[in-house]
Formats: sequence, C-alpha cells, structure tokens
Amino acid sequence: MPIPVHRWIRRALTKRRVVKGTVEGEEPPSDTLVYGVTFGIAALIALTTLQVAHLITLKRWSQEIFAAITGLIGTIMGIFLGKRG
Repeated sequence: MPIPVHRWIRRALTKRRVVKGTVEGEEPPSDTLVYGVTFGIAALIALTTLQVAHLITLKRWSQEIFAAITGLIGTIMGIFLGKRG
C-alpha cells in the first residue's frame, strides 16, 4: 500500500494529454522514478537537518553539505520539469 507521499509524487509526475479542456489520457510514472524521487526528498530533509545541526553545534556553515543540498534540489527539479514537459 503506497504511503501518501508516494501518491502525491505519482500524481505530480503523471503526464496528462489535454485536448480542448478535456483529459484524453494519462501516463503514470514508473515505480522506480517514484521511489527515486521519494528517496531524494528524504535525503534532502536529512541533509537540511544535518546542516542545521552543524550550525548549532559548530557555529559555522558547511559548504560541503550545502553543495549536496543544492545538487539534490537541482536533480529533483530537473525530474519534475523534465517529466511534466
């Protein structure tokens, strides 16, 4: 049974063919893509938490963690924009 995040991601990545205001067909994404995006979002949350913990404990910004966060955001946005287009 898919969890609610999977349903949201699956709905967001589903291609719809619309002609004159009516939906003609839908093409759902593969399960591999849905699980990959879910893992990417979970990793993004974990890295953000790690950056906050780094700031609280060491009182300085970590460029390496920020680079990983930026790369993940770019990858996730690329998936959404590429799949929807």
